[in-house]
Amino acid sequence: MDGLMIPVTIIGILGLISIVVGWVLALGDVPPLRLTIPYLLGSTLLTIYSVLNWDVVFIVLNGAATLLSTMNLVRRVRELKGSVKNNR
Repeated sequence: MDGLMIPVTIIGILGLISIVVGWVLALGDVPPLRLTIPYLLGSTLLTIYSVLNWDVVFIVLNGAATLLSTMNLVRRVRELKGSVKNNR
């Protein structure tokens, strides 16, 4: 079983890198709050789950997802505040 650990880890790391590259390419678009809030909650819970199971690939992946969704939440709120100021 130990002989499979290295190839499995490499597959996990390649998957992690692929997902992060996709996120970076999509950073220009700010998703709506109805998507961001459940995504933030889900990624936070999955990060906790990954930590409890000590799965390093998923700790990094879900931690990055939590960070990204937090950034998107801040960006959307700032965008909404800016549009409210402009309408006054």
